[in-house]
Amino acid sequence: MRVFVTGGSGHAGSHIITELIAAGHEVTGLARSDTAAAALSALGAKVRRGDLEDLHGLQEAAADSDGVIHIAFNRGLLQSGQVAAVLAEDLAAMLAFGDALAGTGKPLVAAASIGAPGNLGRPATEDDPALPGEDKDKGTLKGRNDVENAVIGLADRGVRSSVVRLPPISHSTRDRTGFLVHLIALAKEKGLAGYPGDGANRWSAVHARDAASLFRMALENAPAGTRWHAVADEGIALREIAQAIGGRLGLPAESVPEDRVPAHFGFLAYPVRLDLPASSLITRRALGWEPAHPGLLADFDNGHYFPAT
Repeated sequence: MRVFVTGGSGHAGSHIITELIAAGHEVTGLARSDTAAAALSALGAKVRRGDLEDLHGLQEAAADSDGVIHIAFNRGLLQSGQVAAVLAEDLAAMLAFGDALAGTGKPLVAAASIGAPGNLGRPATEDDPALPGEDKDKGTLKGRNDVENAVIGLADRGVRSSVVRLPPISHSTRDRTGFLVHLIALAKEKGLAGYPGDGANRWSAVHARDAASLFRMALENAPAGTRWHAVADEGIALREIAQAIGGRLGLPAESVPEDRVPAHFGFLAYPVRLDLPASSLITRRALGWEPAHPGLLADFDNGHYFPAT
């Protein structure tokens, strides 16, 4: 299959490209810079220069492919706090792919958030729909739901569309910019590994290589209009994550009072308060997906997140 991939030079995307090529697919990746183009070539992918703002180019690339995997987002806009602009750009790109693939039955797989159904008080399942994407100023977890719902809706237009919901932490030796990296950096900066309140709220997690295999499975076999969960660790308390970080850095793990959470965690202040456990039972039964790589806390010992000094 000829597959067009956006975000292929990033953490999750690089593993997806490796997975696809190993399975015999021909991959073309979108690159907005020389650095990204070089990274894609090193992975064995063809390169198409462009960005998410070039909707005509995205449509051409999709039309020329047998399937699309979309995980890119504008990291520069996000880090500058322009969340609404990131979401608008992402949604426009998704609708452009939909226009190009409508009526073809070709697969389109997009990344979504495990937090899409909201705080349910129980592990979210694949059957839980995404909430409406209001309150975009509060963070990407809810705002990105518009994209997820748009992808699911493309099934009615003859696209074999599906979403893979990713947990807050996707970890591997290639991780450079994920939430976990930021939590570790914060601990070093503040001199303590913090968690909000009592730290009982939970985050789910997955090894990026396991997530990559699920994207491939969805591309190859997922029915139209379906949601899948790339979840290996169903839910680990933020307190336990902080204690593991602190233990490896030789720093105390301490509660951060509610009134200090914004100042302490910065852009993570919204997601770090969320309780986001999730199940992947339906995904495992329907697609035969089984995580094969270390869980989050075990992966802390891989030498990448906490290299010996």
